[in-house]
Amino acid sequence: MWQVKPFAELTATEYFECLKLRVNTFVVDQNRVYQEVDDNDLKAVHIFNQVDDQVVAYARVFQTDAQTVTFGRVVTDDAHRGTGMGNDLMHQIMTVVQQDFPDLTISIEAQVQVQGYYRKFGFETEGDTFIFNSTPHIKMVHSAL
Repeated sequence: MWQVKPFAELTATEYFECLKLRVNTFVVDQNRVYQEVDDNDLKAVHIFNQVDDQVVAYARVFQTDAQTVTFGRVVTDDAHRGTGMGNDLMHQIMTVVQQDFPDLTISIEAQVQVQGYYRKFGFETEGDTFIFNSTPHIKMVHSAL
């Protein structure tokens, strides 16, 4: 079941499950050493789907400045990739942006290998690739919803 919660409304178990999926994917599987937990978690809206009490898809959305909102840590666990859950997650993200952050430009830092995926949702690349947390990324933008 999809859930959308600000940090203050997450239970300890929900937050733990979200972090477990994030760390397993972005730190362990991708073999990157970086600070996965950061202050953005405190101001983010957390979007996640649970199956049998385990978080299997996750993203966070937060405002970065007066004109911009971003999202990140977009992940679906291995067992649910290729099932359409990633597309469902993107629809959840875009709905949250439209409802909670209307009229703000969306700016993300996408891993280079998934920029084609974000293009399907109307994002366009901007600038050159750069290294973020030891991984090539590209800035992508979407007009306000």
